Amino acid sequence: MKVIICKNYDEISKEAFKVMKEYLKPGKVLGLATGSSPVGLYKEMIKDYEENGTSYKDIKTFNLDEYVGLPVDHSESYYTFMHENLFNHIDIKEENIHIPSGLGDLEEGCRAYDQMIDECPVDIQLLGIGSNGHIGFNEPGTPFELGTHVTDLKESTRKDNARFFDPLGEEVPTQACTMGLATIMKAKNILLVANGENKAKAIKGLLEGPVTIDCPASILQNHPSVTVVIDEAAGKLLEKEY
Repeated sequence: MKVIICKNYDEISKEAFKVMKEYLKPGKVLGLATGSSPVGLYKEMIKDYEENGTSYKDIKTFNLDEYVGLPVDHSESYYTFMHENLFNHIDIKEENIHIPSGLGDLEEGCRAYDQMIDECPVDIQLLGIGSNGHIGFNEPGTPFELGTHVTDLKESTRKDNARFFDPLGEEVPTQACTMGLATIMKAKNILLVANGENKAKAIKGLLEGPVTIDCPASILQNHPSVTVVIDEAAGKLLEKEY
């Protein structure tokens, strides 16, 4: 793994963009993520589009996950998040955007999603990481061999996301559809971004811990092309030099 340790979040976003920029070309397939960690990177991508005219017309995207039970127009759906933070600001075609559906026949939707990814292999998969080491919504204990599937969200994950739902007077959904670890590992390249002291234990497990389902992100140690971009706070528990 290549590890880049930055001073702050702004620097993380700029360094991550340097990695992502290599794949912003016609015909490429991007795996994208939601959450606070990638927002700065998405701002850099929008800035590049506006200033340099980088086109997304012939780029396809596949998102990691979506909450079960939320319609696409819900303010906290990941469909809404991606459009507000990236898609509405670039020239990507709506038909080239793929986000798992949390509605309808979930098992069939998951199977079809994996089939689409097999037909359009992801060139670079962007990831964040949860405080418990989850990537996508693959919580601790998730078998490494699972493809896209429906998962129950850990209470710690729902607590982390409660700040988005509390103002709406709603509970965080209890389930999500997520790319499985096996699906994520099919990507040709991985880019993981993380910031903050609350991610330090997860980053320690990702980079220096054993490969174990107790820290789902640790499976990335077995991937041939991973770049990890973090700040000093997220790397505070690391013992090796990077």
